[in-house]
Amino acid sequence: MAAQPDVMERVVNLCKRRGLVFPSSEIYGGFRSTWDYGPLGVLLKRNVKGAWWRSLVQLRDDVVGLDAAILMAPRVWEASGHVTTFTDPLVDCRECKERFREDQLEDPNRCPNCGAEGSFTEARQFNLMFETHVGPVADDASVAYLRPETSQGIFVNFLNVQTTARKKPPFGIAQIGKSFRNEITPGNFIFRTREFEQMEMEFFVPPVDAPTWFEYWCQERFGWYVDHGIPEDRLRLRPHDAAELSHYSQATSDVEYAYPWGWGELEGIANRTDFDLRRHAEYSGQDLSFYDQETEERYVPYVVEPAAGADRTTLAFLLAAYTEEEVRGEKRTLLKLHPRLAPITVAVLPLSKNERLVPVAEEVANLLRAHLMIDVDASGSIGRRYRRQDEVGTPLCVTVDFDTLDDRAVTVRDRDTMDQTRVPIDSLLDELRGRLPW
Repeated sequence: MAAQPDVMERVVNLCKRRGLVFPSSEIYGGFRSTWDYGPLGVLLKRNVKGAWWRSLVQLRDDVVGLDAAILMAPRVWEASGHVTTFTDPLVDCRECKERFREDQLEDPNRCPNCGAEGSFTEARQFNLMFETHVGPVADDASVAYLRPETSQGIFVNFLNVQTTARKKPPFGIAQIGKSFRNEITPGNFIFRTREFEQMEMEFFVPPVDAPTWFEYWCQERFGWYVDHGIPEDRLRLRPHDAAELSHYSQATSDVEYAYPWGWGELEGIANRTDFDLRRHAEYSGQDLSFYDQETEERYVPYVVEPAAGADRTTLAFLLAAYTEEEVRGEKRTLLKLHPRLAPITVAVLPLSKNERLVPVAEEVANLLRAHLMIDVDASGSIGRRYRRQDEVGTPLCVTVDFDTLDDRAVTVRDRDTMDQTRVPIDSLLDELRGRLPW
């Protein structure tokens, strides 16, 4: 289906109407660029993170997990370079008083808000880290930071994990967690926010093997999005040019998605060299090298880092899945989400609230609940309930009707094809599992 120019607005409205994403603090007028995930949204985002973890950790024997603290010793951020280099160029419009990142302006001499020309102040560097204080006294000695990325928690735990997990390079450490950046220009719904969740993995390799592993992870991560339902023609892998590379990077490529406003980063894959481990070794005084007993070689591992944003990835899956089509003269809206990502896997629908049907629907729900995320919906016409489930991406519906009372069978309906199949209750779980790609 051709992309619709207002698809972003339609997806945002669907998210609010169906309980996926709400504006944070809405009863107080909201708080700029912060969002709360509702009953269905929290399931969707959890499934996105679960699919990432399954691919990066569960299905591999060379990656292990970690959950590091948000608050870390301030010295960590000095070693990483965030205290001095984690900045954006900030300009103010003297006419409308709006603030912008200078490097994101289409015309550096014209305000995109009010149209004034030559109204910008001189650019000044703005540090993106949120500063806080630890302890009862707010002074320079108590300064701490909310982490702007999860990766530093992995680097400072390199020795802990390497020795306790008994791993040797090449191996990875994966982590999902909250990060915080005081963005100058947040926006585009959940794409760019000040509080967000990252899915990062640091893959430690012998220096000579870093280019090979970099290319491997570029292809592996690009394929993950395609495998989970994003059309390949709406993705691209864009290498950074030399001027764009971060100070620690020898090579970086972004997996980008064609959002309604243009190409935007989903995930960055970077060859971070040995920058991080060397810096932390220097600042901490700890030896973070690895001794390979087989080759009798000691080296500081290079790191290849695939780093994705859980929120903007969730948004990309929603946009890619959003579909409108005409069925028998009526518009049908559905989310063609990969079944692994869908908030609800199976909806159980009694044909009506008839006192004979409801107990059987409850029996079916109890049969499935321990194995699949289900929803039981008995309100409204069956057609309207199908449409509700289509709109939130539920792959399969199970309908309990009056024939069920006689033949002990139910009707299984497919979201995408709308085909219906009669299935005995005794074999229902096996039938559903056979239809799901796991």
